[in-house]
Amino acid sequence: MSDPKLLDVVIVDDHSIFRSGLRADLDATVQVVGEAATVDEAVELIARVRPTVVLLDVHLPGGAGGGGAEVLRRSSGLLESVRFLALSVSDAAEDVVGVIRAGARGYITKGSSGRDVSEAVAAVAGGDAVFSPKLAGFVLDAFGAVAGEQSESSEELDRLSTREREVMRYIARGYAYKEVAAELFISIKTVETHVSAVLRKLQLSSRHELTVWATARKLL
Repeated sequence: MSDPKLLDVVIVDDHSIFRSGLRADLDATVQVVGEAATVDEAVELIARVRPTVVLLDVHLPGGAGGGGAEVLRRSSGLLESVRFLALSVSDAAEDVVGVIRAGARGYITKGSSGRDVSEAVAAVAGGDAVFSPKLAGFVLDAFGAVAGEQSESSEELDRLSTREREVMRYIARGYAYKEVAAELFISIKTVETHVSAVLRKLQLSSRHELTVWATARKLL
């Protein structure tokens, strides 16, 4: 039986030895509730189990050859409740950016210790974005947070009211509307109105895009 005090995790990787080793190395705050080796297995398992976090390898067999990014695309309806953390041997920019664009909340390499992975799982579950130091630069560059574009970020933020900026930061961190309302002492309906205004003004289409936008600009 799942322990509600622990973080439910699904491991998706096509190497059984790696899955076994990772399961053994994760600390006591994490409970592995399922494993999958292919794209199709992963999509079915994630939809059925609805874990808190999915540890997702980038390169997987099955599906249409899209690997971890395909798992994310086919699980797009769950991205509000299930967090995805990419875990791969690859540190190639195209792999990192590909899964982040598809919906992953972070990306760490398989050289990470069990403790590091466990801490990353907790951070992602809490709404943070997590990247190995080298990989963060790829993401910042890919989403335009380079020095020459800081003025653009300021202009975008200037479109938002003070309250909209507050709401934006909470939503980008993964807070539910109810939680934002409690933090700011406003109604859930007011939160919804502010979120709609923020997305419209920033020309974004989803909460996930807002998280990526804010993370790339170091606003969280």
